[in-house]
Amino acid sequence: MIEIVKPALGHLPSYKAALERGWSPDNVRLQEATREQLAAIEQDPVAFLASLDDPEAKGGTITLPDGTQVSRLPGFRRWIWDGEASGSIGFRWQKGTAELPSHVLGHIGYAVVPWKRRRGYATQALRLMLDEARAVGLPYVEITAKPGNPTSHKVILANGGRLVERFFEDAAYGGAESLRFRIEL
Repeated sequence: MIEIVKPALGHLPSYKAALERGWSPDNVRLQEATREQLAAIEQDPVAFLASLDDPEAKGGTITLPDGTQVSRLPGFRRWIWDGEASGSIGFRWQKGTAELPSHVLGHIGYAVVPWKRRRGYATQALRLMLDEARAVGLPYVEITAKPGNPTSHKVILANGGRLVERFFEDAAYGGAESLRFRIEL
């Protein structure tokens, strides 16, 4: 059994240890994101934790993989917790609409540490995050996954997701083919 917890100082040593083992909470930027997070934790742990909870989108711009700078969306991150850091799940949205800009690959993204995969953690974490999405008032959430990632497809489908389209990701991400799933809330 897992829970999704708001990142806090008491959780930070375990989360940092997962990063130091080579895990990345970012499925796009991978080790670059890991290095950035470790540096931010080292520089100012309290500011790092605060940056993970930004429902007012006050954190400044976001840099996409191609270097493009875009406005931040409201959002927050929770840590997947089973007594220690087991992964990360994030939620982002636009105020007043369920639509997302083309450069945002879904409302929810998640990553489980490799040594705890195949335990149903992602499925449980997504189910819990859907409650958070309902609280924001969205009618649905969209989640994207690569065609060759059946594990993620299974997680989404287990939570009531349905495939709505094949598409090509924004050029900022390289324009790769992807799948868009929708979960009605």
